[in-house]
Amino acid sequence: MLAYIIRRLIYAIPILIGVNLITFLLFFVVNSPDDMARAQLGDKYVTEEAIELWKETNGYHQPLFFNHEEEGLKALTETIFFNKSISLFSFDFGRSESGRDITSDVSQRMWPSVMFALPTLLIGLWVNISIALLVVMIRNTGLEKVFVVSFVGLMSVSYLFYIIGGQYLVTRLWNLVPVSGFQPGLGSFRFLILPVVIGVIAGTGAGVRLYRTLFLEEANQDYARTARAKGVSEVSVLFRHILPNTMIPILTNIVIVIPMLFMGSLVMESFFGIPGLGSYMIDALKSQDFAIVRTMVFIGSVLYIIGLIATDISYTLVDPRVRLN
Repeated sequence: MLAYIIRRLIYAIPILIGVNLITFLLFFVVNSPDDMARAQLGDKYVTEEAIELWKETNGYHQPLFFNHEEEGLKALTETIFFNKSISLFSFDFGRSESGRDITSDVSQRMWPSVMFALPTLLIGLWVNISIALLVVMIRNTGLEKVFVVSFVGLMSVSYLFYIIGGQYLVTRLWNLVPVSGFQPGLGSFRFLILPVVIGVIAGTGAGVRLYRTLFLEEANQDYARTARAKGVSEVSVLFRHILPNTMIPILTNIVIVIPMLFMGSLVMESFFGIPGLGSYMIDALKSQDFAIVRTMVFIGSVLYIIGLIATDISYTLVDPRVRLN
């Protein structure tokens, strides 16, 4: 097990380098250091001298990938890509282009994101699996077709419709919770309840359809038919046989959303004024703050890799046949 974990961590290094390279390329395809300087300085103070000074101060005066003025290894190290990327692997995120400490910002903003994303994940998982099991119990009936059409309809509705509709209905008409904002501590509950409910409802269509497909596939297996032939009730077949045998694909699906637990939701946090990492990322894109963008993408990649390793390890707990070498 330990050898497997070490091997996967070593494999993660080239993956993180590749992700960082792609992020760098995508950002600087549409931006340049001059554009970043103008965005940070503002129209009032933009002069050629001010731009050059900003680039010199923030380390953007060097070439992007290859420095023709240097020789040997320095031709690669004396570049923006190397100097802005190498510190990430020691988890030194440095400062944003506006001068804020990124590590401090991340440590403060991750908790609102977790407070929103964790209940959304857990409640959504419970709701999706419960409804999917119910639909499998009534399979091959007219009611099942109604459920399936409803799930497709839920999937077809834009995420923004749920947000705007929920804000209008719950906050404007019923005046039950604040329309946006956040308050640390226990007071955050009244600000987070609507985003969590909307997040669960918006993901129900796709989630239920996925788990329904998994359960239906297992329901037609020989072991399930044998259990029914022995007189085992359908509820027992579902919960004692089918559900345990679908844990591996369920765990695989969960790992996809693990980064969201810390990264938050870009759209939800922006619309509801939650000061999490999702809104932090949106603000960085608007202000062309590459330091924050690369940090957030790097953190998301690390969390995803950790999630993959944790999922592989959890396979051995739900399926004894799985062995990690």
